[in-house]
Amino acid sequence: MMYLFHGSDAGKTRAKAFQWITAARAKQPEAPYLRFDATSLSETALLNALATQGLFFKKSLILIDDPFSVAESGAVVVEHLEEIQKTENIVAILAPKLLAARVKKLETKAEKVFVCDAAEKKVRGFNSGLVNALAAKDQALLWKEVVKALREGDAPEAVHGLLHWKARDMMQKGSPKWGKDGARVLSRRLIELLSDSRSGDLPLAASLERFALTLK
Repeated sequence: MMYLFHGSDAGKTRAKAFQWITAARAKQPEAPYLRFDATSLSETALLNALATQGLFFKKSLILIDDPFSVAESGAVVVEHLEEIQKTENIVAILAPKLLAARVKKLETKAEKVFVCDAAEKKVRGFNSGLVNALAAKDQALLWKEVVKALREGDAPEAVHGLLHWKARDMMQKGSPKWGKDGARVLSRRLIELLSDSRSGDLPLAASLERFALTLK
C-alpha cells in the first residue's frame, strides 16, 4: 500500500509527509518504522522491508525519503512499484519536486496522493496607469498610482525606472503636457531624486511619493 507525497514546495511536502508519519505511528505504535533515504535504499533493503511481517504486528510503516535525488535509488523504486503497491505494509514515498513523467507513473500506483505546490507568484505586467498619470501631469493620480504600485509589491527602483523611462520617451517623441524641454527637466529631476535617496535624503519609496505630490 503506497502513499505519495510530492510537490514543488519541498518544505511543505516534507512537513506534510512527516506529519502524516507521526499520525500513522500514533495509531499503530507497535508497528516497526523503517526510513530509507536515497543513500541507504537498495533493492535488497527495499524488498526485505516490503516482506517484513511479525507475530505482534500486522503492518510495518516504511518511509522512502527523496529516493529520486540519487539515480540508483530512484531506479529501484520505479523497478519495484508493483511490489510497493501490493505489499500489506504501508509505504510512504516522499518525493518533492518530482518530475512530471514520474508523477504520472507513481500516482497510478498510489493509494492516496498528497501534493504541496508552491503558490504561483503573480507576475505584474506593464504599469500603464503609472506612466499615463505621469504623461498627463496629473499630480493626484500619479500619487495614487505610485502608492498602489508600492503596496502591490513593486520595488521602488522598478517604479522609479518606469517613470524615468517615460520621461525619456517623452523627450524623444514629444508630449502635449510636457513638451520635449519639460520632459528633459523631468528626466533630470528623476535622476537627482534617485541620487538624493541613495545619499540618505529620504528612502526611495518616500521620495517617489513626495515627487508625485509636488509634480508641476
